[in-house]
Amino acid sequence: MRTEWWVVAAVAAALIATTVVLAGLLLVRLVRTRRLLRDAGIPVENKVIFWGALIYLASPVDLLPDPVLLDDIGV
Repeated sequence: MRTEWWVVAAVAAALIATTVVLAGLLLVRLVRTRRLLRDAGIPVENKVIFWGALIYLASPVDLLPDPVLLDDIGV
């Protein structure tokens, strides 16, 4: 029984580590995107639309339930 718990703990730790690494990579890409948008001379309205869409996709609140992905695809 103890071996099973160690396997479960190891798998959980690997999943958590993978999630943290992927979140870090995403954060780096977002910072680079922000820098590119700032340097590109894009109007403020387009920047607001971009960041609003990004926040909507990351937020847990949806206009439609998750099985219907039309709102996410539209954004």
